[in-house]
Amino acid sequence: MRVVLLGTAGGPALRPGRSSPAAAVIVDDVPYLVDCGYGVGRQLVDAKIGVATLRAIFITHHHSDHNADLGNLLVLAWASGLRTPVDAYGPPLVTDLVELALRYHAYDIAIRIPDEGRPDPRTLFAAHEIAAPGLVYQDERVRVEALLVPHPPVVPAYAFKFTSRDRVVVFSGDTAYSEALADFARGADMLIHEVVLESALDRLLKLVPNATRLREHIVAGHTEAVDVGRIAALADVKHLVLSHFVPSYDPTLTDADWSDPVRLHYSGTLTLGKDLLALDA
Repeated sequence: MRVVLLGTAGGPALRPGRSSPAAAVIVDDVPYLVDCGYGVGRQLVDAKIGVATLRAIFITHHHSDHNADLGNLLVLAWASGLRTPVDAYGPPLVTDLVELALRYHAYDIAIRIPDEGRPDPRTLFAAHEIAAPGLVYQDERVRVEALLVPHPPVVPAYAFKFTSRDRVVVFSGDTAYSEALADFARGADMLIHEVVLESALDRLLKLVPNATRLREHIVAGHTEAVDVGRIAALADVKHLVLSHFVPSYDPTLTDADWSDPVRLHYSGTLTLGKDLLALDA
């Protein structure tokens, strides 16, 4: 099992440095995606992951930085040679994202089917709404479980656990501090966890008009770096990977600004995620 971080920015704003949230879990050379932020298709190409080999996509929640390119990715993968089914899993409304994408691109699809001999994409894409936590997907390579996590005001929001023959990888999704997540990730080979530095938010919030309300949301719905360390230590994970950085685009922040608070509680292997970073689980 390998993990490729395709996008490690937190938030929907388009700025240089990091792409929107997305990651690939690759098992026996078959890719599964977690989230589809803006530009995920380009990131897959740059990571040399064949978009025509996608098997399943898992959306943690319906903030636009996590789901904006789900439909576009499916249609572009189809236009790039995809001929095998792809299942998309996510909270209720994921079905709408897939169906509306097919309608949005209907003109292009109708032309390419006869001109390029492509199969009807409606026979390839299936959306599945996750109504409750638990086992959501299983095939011969991997099983995927979902856990409800607190990310107010978005409900539901999920963490995902991927279990292969010999590895376990957990994605926190967007979440406030959650000891239930620590239980979910207990003993995992890798935990990819979101992170926020509350002390650095003021510079970020100068860029937005509704700064007070946004600060309240960020603090209530995300996990401070020191608490990410607490979760990783409680879970006794072998490898902690920080991703979904908030703020994502502050050039004054150093690696130590992110890692030092985590190290107050967690002493295992720690990686600060970067776009297109590939990691062996």
